[in-house]
Amino acid sequence: MKFSLFFEMQMPNPTPAAERQLFHDCVEQAVLADRLGYHAVWAVEHHGLREYAQSSAPEIFLAYVAARTTNVRIGHGVTLTPYRYNHPIRIAERIATLDILSNGRVNWGSGKSGTRTEQLAFESDLSSLDSQWLEAQRMIPRMWQDDVFEWKGEHFTIPPTQVCPKPVQQPHPPMFAACSTPSSSVRAGALGLGTLNFSAGTPRKLAKRVQDYRAAVAGAEPIAGITNHYACTPISVVLADDRKACEYGFRGGRYFWQSQLRYYGSEERPVGPLDADAGPLGEDDLRAAMDNRLAPDAPLTGVIGDPGVCREQVLRFQEAGVDELILVMQLGTVPNEIVLESIRTFGEQVLPEFS
Repeated sequence: MKFSLFFEMQMPNPTPAAERQLFHDCVEQAVLADRLGYHAVWAVEHHGLREYAQSSAPEIFLAYVAARTTNVRIGHGVTLTPYRYNHPIRIAERIATLDILSNGRVNWGSGKSGTRTEQLAFESDLSSLDSQWLEAQRMIPRMWQDDVFEWKGEHFTIPPTQVCPKPVQQPHPPMFAACSTPSSSVRAGALGLGTLNFSAGTPRKLAKRVQDYRAAVAGAEPIAGITNHYACTPISVVLADDRKACEYGFRGGRYFWQSQLRYYGSEERPVGPLDADAGPLGEDDLRAAMDNRLAPDAPLTGVIGDPGVCREQVLRFQEAGVDELILVMQLGTVPNEIVLESIRTFGEQVLPEFS
């Protein structure tokens, strides 16, 4: 099983000075993960999702991380692929360049964006987001492999063009898709893509979702090869002190999900303070969350607690068939020193048991 880190670059009430510190903190966290043997660092692309995600230029952050690290893989989780965000040629060029500079460490994930904040800011045609995404998936691996690329499709007509440079990995970097529902995971599998999922559902439901994805991969008509890989992104704080880990972890998780819901839960476009709860949990709520972590039907949404508890939580993901946990440790309410302690504790006391 593989273990990675996920960066939204989240923070409540951002200021320019706090943003500057946040970016440098995230680099420090990624460098530590590289030293401890984590598999990958994944960064999102979001625009205008203030507080929930300050990561609007992941290609720059990931390039900087690549220059500061040696072994950890560099993951786009994901590039927004409809062309009002990023033209397919520019995506192919940037990913290939990053693959060269990282010596072949890039994982490339793609998505459509799911918020009105982003969609309307970029004047996207909402009715064609999916078909734009699918067409770009078919084009980009061809650009990486063909000496001269030419295309005539629904959204793009490109005359013979020499798209350069070419990536180090052959035939191209592994390809993944953002998946928010069981049906989208199945679709990704049918296209031969790896799948990137937010963690949700009971162990039984997760196992069924993984099984359905594997079945789709087995019968795939791949876009370009097959990346048979199922990844989840659980909220995570792992500390020697179980209660301390839970105080930070469940508080951070509540802020994460509430802030996400503000943007994804309706067609509104929040502007100004986000009004997500960044305060500590009450004693009763904290105790209930702690007691429920290892209940047989507890949703698999987090890896939170001391190393012993977290090993049991990870085992449930492993038994469900998950290939990679992309741990969301950088949470808006969790200080950098706690994130670093969590990365170190998990890397030294949990990761070796499963890698």
